[in-house]
Amino acid sequence: MLAVQANGAIIPILGLGTWDLRGRACARIVEQALRLGYRHVDTAQVYENEREVGEGVRGSGLPREQVFVTTKVWWTNLSAGALERSIAESLARLKLGYVDLLLLHWPNASVPLSESIMALCKMQREGLARHVGVSNFTVTLIEQAVALATEPIVNNQIEMHPYLDQTRVVEACQRRGISVTAYCPIARGAATGDDVLARIGRAHGKTAAQVSLRYLVQQGIIAIPRTSRLERLTENFEIFDFELTGEELAAIRALARPDGRTVSPSWAPMWD
Repeated sequence: MLAVQANGAIIPILGLGTWDLRGRACARIVEQALRLGYRHVDTAQVYENEREVGEGVRGSGLPREQVFVTTKVWWTNLSAGALERSIAESLARLKLGYVDLLLLHWPNASVPLSESIMALCKMQREGLARHVGVSNFTVTLIEQAVALATEPIVNNQIEMHPYLDQTRVVEACQRRGISVTAYCPIARGAATGDDVLARIGRAHGKTAAQVSLRYLVQQGIIAIPRTSRLERLTENFEIFDFELTGEELAAIRALARPDGRTVSPSWAPMWD
């Protein structure tokens, strides 16, 4: 499995997203993914499936150190005390001694960023998280977080796919040695029916979804597609045996549009 290095972290470039997966189905797909060759699983406090993700990790039979587990602290829990309680609860549900990456899920303008970042870094120093990072942070927030952090910020998880131009945020992260993880990398399924992606896919014997994922990982972007189906799990994994040409990359980049964002809740920051 290819990996991205960022400020001391080594993060597998393809992971399994688990948003909206629940119960036994969640545990089963996590276990199947790890048996298939995935080594990166992404969850979050708000997904309400950390318990099942932990079951899947243990069910895979893999040594703990071979699985990169990410979880995220919900935006309403970013005060110091709430953040510390949140990670303790997450680890109890996961039944793990630590997570590999702990992220602030969304910024919260009502809590001083300095307080949240200090608490986040404390979790790393105490060994509850091997690495720390952020999610849904804009260029300005990234710069502020880096300035405040006493431990390296290694990742910013953002919505990213062919329909959303995230160049400014990606470049800001790269300047700071921060990796980028793309959630909704298939644009919540929209990429699967795209004519341009399908045409490019036919040239390589691949699907439109595989082209969308390859577009990201070929740029060094970590992708965490979510699926509950074994056949899709396998399809998403088979993106390392072809390469997009410069012309194909340009054609995919041209799909970006002003209304391309699919996730923008009321608490979202002012996007770049």
